[in-house]
Amino acid sequence: MGKNILITGGAGFIGSHVVRLFVNKYPDYKIYNLDKLTYAGNLTNLTDIENCPNYNFIKADICDFDLMKKIIEENNINGILHLAAESHVDRSIKDPFVFAQTNVMGTLSLLQAAKEVWDGNFEDKLFYHISTDEVYGTLEFDGTFFTEDTKYDPHSPYSASKASSDHFVRAYHDTYGLPVIVTNCSNNYGPYQFPEKLIPLFINNIIHKRPLPVYGKGENVRDWLYVVDHARAIDIIFHKGRQGDTYNIGGFNEWKNIDLIKVIIKTVDAYLGNPEGASESLITYVTDRAGHDLRYAIDSSKLKNELGWEPSLQFEEGIAKTVKWYLENQEWLDNVTSGDYEKYYEKMYRN
Repeated sequence: MGKNILITGGAGFIGSHVVRLFVNKYPDYKIYNLDKLTYAGNLTNLTDIENCPNYNFIKADICDFDLMKKIIEENNINGILHLAAESHVDRSIKDPFVFAQTNVMGTLSLLQAAKEVWDGNFEDKLFYHISTDEVYGTLEFDGTFFTEDTKYDPHSPYSASKASSDHFVRAYHDTYGLPVIVTNCSNNYGPYQFPEKLIPLFINNIIHKRPLPVYGKGENVRDWLYVVDHARAIDIIFHKGRQGDTYNIGGFNEWKNIDLIKVIIKTVDAYLGNPEGASESLITYVTDRAGHDLRYAIDSSKLKNELGWEPSLQFEEGIAKTVKWYLENQEWLDNVTSGDYEKYYEKMYRN
């Protein structure tokens, strides 16, 4: 039976992959992509599906409660996939108020709008909130992993804002019976990622022979997940996950930052025809980020065991596909790195 699904932040990196998957896989669904189109939202991410009959775009701010309520009501929305968020840690350190407004108050606006429109009729309804592993804090190099039961311990304004929004989602389930699911994912990479994040930033910088800014000694460890695999997980959880539950989504794929950077350099240099290691001279060590978490690693065994999901790509294969996409789509890359982003980049990484 067809559904009317509202996907917030659908013009962003992860959101655009989720929108594309749902539009193509479920032609009997009506997909409403709601995005404010800030610097990280880009409709050119979705030109391949923009004319599909089951796709609709709505430019709006999730903090506008009256408008959210109107959109949910008028379009008979029975499923919400909430991805809209401010997500860059460095930006959150410089301007935490924006992160609190969007990530906390925006989520609260959507929750209240859904609660009032659905008005206790929760059959075939779901509010699915997409969060991050950063709410769990940091891990030592001791072989432990974040699980769904790990205590929250956010260390940045970004992770604190996401932790707060997670708590509001669960509170609406416990207080009002709102049908919800929360997922916490590891670092995503792949096509259409805004190049303030490590992998596309470094690909772009190698292309233009710019410095590759590495925080501290590059020893921080992250778990990496190919974005298409994340979208697949969201699809499975939306349709088969237990209401009121939490699922961790990880890549089973830990990399120390400096080792990851060397893989990126090797891959990009090979595609560009540069001598192996030629771009390693671009590595520039910069002052470490305040409150920089040491290690993230997610245990996704619950998702694998209960719903049968696991990553489809090995990391080297995913990186090769990612590098190839950015090199073949340099017009997209040039467009999104012009103007305000260039000014931000120069200020953020200036030595």
